[in-house]
Amino acid sequence: MNEATSSGRSGPKGRHPLDKQKVQRGAWFLTAATMTAFAANSVLCRMALGSAAVDPASFAAVRLASGAATLAALSLFLRGRHALGAGSWLSGFQLFLYAAGFSFAYLSLSAGTGALILFGLVQTTMLLSGLRKGERPHPLQWAGLAIAFTGLICLVFPGVAAPSPAGSLLMALAGIAWGLYSLRGRGAKDPVSQTTGNFLRAVPFALLIWAVEAQSTHSSPKGILLAVLSGSLTSGIGYVMWYTALRGLSSKRAASVQLSVPVIASFGGVFVLSEAVTPRLLIASFLILGGVALTVIAKELKSEAPQLAGILRKENPSSPSSSHSVPMCGMSSSRPTGPAGALHPAVKPANILAGLRAIISTRRPSPR
Repeated sequence: MNEATSSGRSGPKGRHPLDKQKVQRGAWFLTAATMTAFAANSVLCRMALGSAAVDPASFAAVRLASGAATLAALSLFLRGRHALGAGSWLSGFQLFLYAAGFSFAYLSLSAGTGALILFGLVQTTMLLSGLRKGERPHPLQWAGLAIAFTGLICLVFPGVAAPSPAGSLLMALAGIAWGLYSLRGRGAKDPVSQTTGNFLRAVPFALLIWAVEAQSTHSSPKGILLAVLSGSLTSGIGYVMWYTALRGLSSKRAASVQLSVPVIASFGGVFVLSEAVTPRLLIASFLILGGVALTVIAKELKSEAPQLAGILRKENPSSPSSSHSVPMCGMSSSRPTGPAGALHPAVKPANILAGLRAIISTRRPSPR
């Protein structure tokens, strides 16, 4: 979307450059705060369960209930009573699976290890879902997925420094559930109301598992406080900040900044919980985050390929179509040539550079 229009109309497209800079700075501030909040969920959960201040079933129930209460209060204030009817039971159940798997996994996982497994499975789930729907990933996306899987295998492979198999499986379940939940929420017209309704519907499932585990539940003021902070602040308020920040971020930047969550969680585990950083964790972090970063870059390259082809065609509207070429992905199977075998204008270096500059200028996010 272009940042300004020639008509000079007021509104997001006609804002003064200084206003745009303020909006973008605000978006990046919100993004940094949101990524810190998301990473803090791992630290808060591990802090509560590692010290046996609360059991995982109680932590999940209190977290979802406090998050639902906070979001419901915000939705009522901003949008009225109709906002509470949004969402769906399926999304609520997926949210519950994420929260329950997340809580039980942190009985045995460190903050950084859990965040890496969660993040890797979320991104993998979303990529495989696109493949199932007929999307054809770029070869680099496949390479990135393979690298990330290698990192996950390296992380959980049996050995002295390997994390708990049960904890790893539970966190993998949480990651798959969160990935499916995120896919269902794509394109929501009112994400805050949708999230509020889903949290409200997740609470009964959490209370059910709490009732099943009633004989082994325990809690303390510290554990309940940490669960409330995780639900109200780092989850409820965190999601609202994220949806607000997305208005000033491109899809590429939104995907890229999420790479920071496992890193922040790992640092939080080291400095707040005094967790050890092992060579296995460092190698796995490099592979998982690097692989996911490669899939993000490859997806962006794939989405911009048709745009580049269109720009090159506009640069050369009078270029004759070659009768001996077979179209494939916007390119011909033979070397494109102009009259008398000359190099086709569209593939001249100057025109390619002009097309790339045009893409870069049009990819700058504009506040909406």
